[in-house]
Amino acid sequence: HPEHGMFLLITGPNMGGKSVYIRQVALITLLSHVGSFVPASRAIVGLTDRIFTRVGASDELGRSQSTFMVEMTEAANILNNATASSLVILDEIGRGTSTYDGVSIAWAITEHLHDKVGCRTPFATHYHELAQLEESLKKFKNLRVCVRETPTGIVFLHRIEAGSADQSYGIHVAQRAGVPRPVLDRARTILADLEERHLLSNEQEGALIRRPKIIQGSLFASTDDPILASLRELDVAKFSSDQLLDLIIRWQKDLRKG
Repeated sequence: HPEHGMFLLITGPNMGGKSVYIRQVALITLLSHVGSFVPASRAIVGLTDRIFTRVGASDELGRSQSTFMVEMTEAANILNNATASSLVILDEIGRGTSTYDGVSIAWAITEHLHDKVGCRTPFATHYHELAQLEESLKKFKNLRVCVRETPTGIVFLHRIEAGSADQSYGIHVAQRAGVPRPVLDRARTILADLEERHLLSNEQEGALIRRPKIIQGSLFASTDDPILASLRELDVAKFSSDQLLDLIIRWQKDLRKG
């Protein structure tokens, strides 16, 4: 819908339906362009020149490409060829590398597609840090997959609403998959510890950002300063202590003058 913006960031739990939601957008767009029926009582689909997808994650041993290399190759193809009339489907970016690298790459790709390309882009991700881009990007909107928490776990509602998710419920999904209880309990303990450390880290970073920057002045105006050059070439062994003291006093006077 137009009010949702051109770039939709979709967050939510694993198995919540994010991938299904964005892939159905691509399928409906394709069906409408070939004159077929679409699963809706009414639909308005803009003209699209190409559909680009970055979905799934697997390596290509035959080409000696890692999972991350495959992701980046597909992302590069999108960034180099998408136009304002294209539809770009992104299902996770940067999962094959470290968290900080992944977030940084996903962040930069988001800004490029929003600012430079201007194409319609639904992006499903677990990088909740990207949600703050809604404050700075005009056509960027956050959507989330709805869930209901119960005493025994979570219930997937398979509904999309405005806003961003604050967690991915990965441990809940692991529980449903049959992971042993001791492992789940240990995972919850580790998760709580990591979240606490992350909170403290954010508070420290915020303090550093708010603190005014102190610029340390250089002792000399530049590396070409004649006093600095003389000091570098000075052979202390050839001078007496009185001569060295005279040099220091003279240099000090020159510095005060200049």
